[in-house]
Amino acid sequence: MNKQILLATSVAFFGTAVSADEIRVLNWQGYGTDLDWAVAAFSDASGHTVVHEYFNSEQEMLTKLRTNPGAYDVVLINAAFTPQAQDEGLIGPIDTALVENLADVPDNLTNNQDLNAGGALHGVPWTWGLTSFAVNTGEFDQMPESIEVFWDKAHEGKVSIRDDALEAVQFAAIATGQDINNIEDLDAIEAKLSALMPQIKTYWGSENDWNQFMAAGDLDVATFWSGSASRSMAAGLPVQFVVPKEGAIGWLDGLSIPASSTKKEAAHQFIDWMIDPEFYVKWAAEGAPASANAKAAAALPDDAFNRRVLGDPEVVARVQFQRPVSDENREKYLELWQGLKAAQ
Repeated sequence: MNKQILLATSVAFFGTAVSADEIRVLNWQGYGTDLDWAVAAFSDASGHTVVHEYFNSEQEMLTKLRTNPGAYDVVLINAAFTPQAQDEGLIGPIDTALVENLADVPDNLTNNQDLNAGGALHGVPWTWGLTSFAVNTGEFDQMPESIEVFWDKAHEGKVSIRDDALEAVQFAAIATGQDINNIEDLDAIEAKLSALMPQIKTYWGSENDWNQFMAAGDLDVATFWSGSASRSMAAGLPVQFVVPKEGAIGWLDGLSIPASSTKKEAAHQFIDWMIDPEFYVKWAAEGAPASANAKAAAALPDDAFNRRVLGDPEVVARVQFQRPVSDENREKYLELWQGLKAAQ
């Protein structure tokens, strides 16, 4: 694939722009929308130019939207924060008729409750990833299919999870058959995690920690992030990422249009380009997260991680995407987690 192919496809879709606009995009730096080749291809095809501004946290993103009305035309928002942005009137509904590639996004993503805050789609599903687990392939003749492998005595003393209260509680919620966003039996969570403690060799805190533990042969199985697992596997570590039958914790990023934008048609065109398979396949070769567009995932090479592991619609259907967590619940989870570690 090359830029000429991208341009040919884009021109066929966009046609001739009636007027050229400058689109201002608010995103994390280096996160897809500001790739030089992608912006150039879009500009050449549509006539629009693209300017970026960046944020370093979701709270900074919301502040920028609040204090700079009319300054932005497209904004990247994690789905867990979309309801707040919609409730404050910072973003407007998506005109789905202007986003042709949305037809190739699975219903469980387009119908995500948070992206549909206020009863209408306020964020086009763009990228996603998950927290599940990976195993040392040298310790398994057959890949486990269940999260219960963490409690298997055959792996006692060679298990790890990240030292994070929310992640630990949501992991145990999946193991106990609960909704990670509506935990009704916290006692069951505590009991499940308590039973896990004797299995644990160590806690990990960073991708580098995880890689070092696995490289040293200290672990058989450990929770991990999908993007990190892809990098670890590409680096040659003998690991395999697993999405168990019980499910996994997911995050979902959407592309929204500020309510104050005066260039909404051009903004819709840019969002459509961002979920286009032609864009995504090239981005994926550079280390992109999973695409929300099933057609884009299917266009990846057969051995690509985001197709082989995350490109299966059945896998997507097992993911529980994170929703906003109240301060009260965060405090409860932290107290529970700290108590379990102290008693170990």
